[in-house]
Amino acid sequence: MRLSDQRTADFTSERERLVRLSYRMLGSVSEAEDVVQDAWLRWAGTEDEIGAPAAYLTRIVTRLCLDRMKSARARRETYVGPWLPEPLVETADAYETIADDVTVTLMVALERLSPLERAAFLLHEVFDVALTEVAVVLDREPAAVRQLASRARKNVQTARQRYSVGAAEAERIARAFFAASRDGDVAALSALLARDVEIHSDGGGKVLAFRNVVRGVERALRLFVSAHRKALTPPTFLRTAIIDGLSGYVSLDPSGALQTTALGIRESKIFAIYIVKNPDKLTHIRV
Repeated sequence: MRLSDQRTADFTSERERLVRLSYRMLGSVSEAEDVVQDAWLRWAGTEDEIGAPAAYLTRIVTRLCLDRMKSARARRETYVGPWLPEPLVETADAYETIADDVTVTLMVALERLSPLERAAFLLHEVFDVALTEVAVVLDREPAAVRQLASRARKNVQTARQRYSVGAAEAERIARAFFAASRDGDVAALSALLARDVEIHSDGGGKVLAFRNVVRGVERALRLFVSAHRKALTPPTFLRTAIIDGLSGYVSLDPSGALQTTALGIRESKIFAIYIVKNPDKLTHIRV
């Protein structure tokens, strides 16, 4: 096989993993695709023979992401309202076979980390890269990388917890929540929502959304009832989906605008609701 053909084959076999790594680093599907494309150009243009393609490509992608994270963090500081990652939407049947255990809950928690802590955590804890190799990727001493990974793990360990709920039950709850919120059904919502439920609604200043995180079932109920009363037309359910590892759905709001809703579920109760309405973050979603 020619070197160029082997390069293409090696890159193709790693591409899905590289896109997931980039997305977990940046929280943007479009930027992740751009990073992987840049990595391909560097990979294809390398004349030397590479003995460990996966490690080499991981190194390229991680460093490209770290460069982009500087400007991304600056944009977060001026972002209007709660920030959520661009939703990574998969079909509902992927619920029990997702490629990693990163959910939108963890993605939000990862925003608390420094870029190096985030990289160390994702590479070692999620993508199973040995700490010695992580040290090479980040160009840091192994001892320093161990500290980065340890600090990151402690910071996000609660958010990483996954709760056991079957695919059928998760889909049932997602459909029931859509119907209850559409109808302003207080009794049904009260049965579905945990007392400490949180609602994160990302409109980015582009569309109407909650400007702050809504906490507590009483406030959530008032908001859903108010939204139902004000809506001139009901929202439209499009399909169930897995959104960043959580059960949820894709829908149209009463104005006809696309949105995604991901639900954190524990013990058959919804403890977190993540609604992405910012149209800039939804261009990759199939209607």
